[in-house]
Amino acid sequence: MSSDVTILPDSLVSTEWLAEHHDAPSLRVVDIRGYVNKEDLGGGREKATYTGARDEYDAGHIPGAVFLDWTKDITDPDNPVKAQIAPPASFAAAMEAIGVGDETDVVVVDHTGGHFATRLWWALKYYGHDRVAVLDGGYARWQAEGRPLTTDAPSIGTVTFTPRVRPALRTDIEDMRAAISDQQTQILDARDVTQYNGTVQRGSRGGHIPHARSFPAKTLVRRDGTWKSREEIAQLAASAGIDRDRPAIAYCNGGVTATAVLFALDRIGQRQWANYDGSWNEWGESPELPVEENRDLFAGAGDE
Repeated sequence: MSSDVTILPDSLVSTEWLAEHHDAPSLRVVDIRGYVNKEDLGGGREKATYTGARDEYDAGHIPGAVFLDWTKDITDPDNPVKAQIAPPASFAAAMEAIGVGDETDVVVVDHTGGHFATRLWWALKYYGHDRVAVLDGGYARWQAEGRPLTTDAPSIGTVTFTPRVRPALRTDIEDMRAAISDQQTQILDARDVTQYNGTVQRGSRGGHIPHARSFPAKTLVRRDGTWKSREEIAQLAASAGIDRDRPAIAYCNGGVTATAVLFALDRIGQRQWANYDGSWNEWGESPELPVEENRDLFAGAGDE
């Protein structure tokens, strides 16, 4: 079982902190850069494909960082829904392959400190590993500040990762069926407002899960890719009508962007939260399930 002793000061660490600690024996920097590539199909429809950015890691990365492909290494290839979290044994093997064990402090890096980093933050916590933080501003900030980069791959020793599933942090389609009639549970849509209100459609149906509130993940970070302060996030949550004393379930298209909302809620002290991992990739493709559209609602909001 993982020790509670950690060198991480917070769930969000600065480039200054990482520069001082990146060579600490207990620390593993995980580079999880990647993309959701959007294709405009016309008529308000779009298609998305998922890719990792291994070539960018190979061209230059933070010293000591290992690469993790979010589309392959921590997903379940046998699940018909795209990008679902890998089962315990597979996830443990992926962590051990990059040197993340029970006693490892993890700092996750994506391009800007966004939802790919929070996806691994959530996945580690789901499997019982709390010693994890996100790099504020990500690789882009590190590079912009002129900090050192390398093409060298670090050595990886033998470690043991023990998955300890926390079922409360992940919901499935049956949980969501129950949530839409449960007045205590808040459903939060992390996608862009245009997808929430149905003007942009990805997949066979547009709109959102009934009773979901729009809380776009992109509103939680600044233009430079750094996270807004706890106070700013709390104000955004309050403006969206989110009650921090009630449980919340976040979803997006594939259970990835939703984790940015969960990361933000966790930072402002909300403790009852979960990721609907199947998200719109599952719900939207289930024609027997209800959807709502509000094409005249929130027009333009959250698209900055």
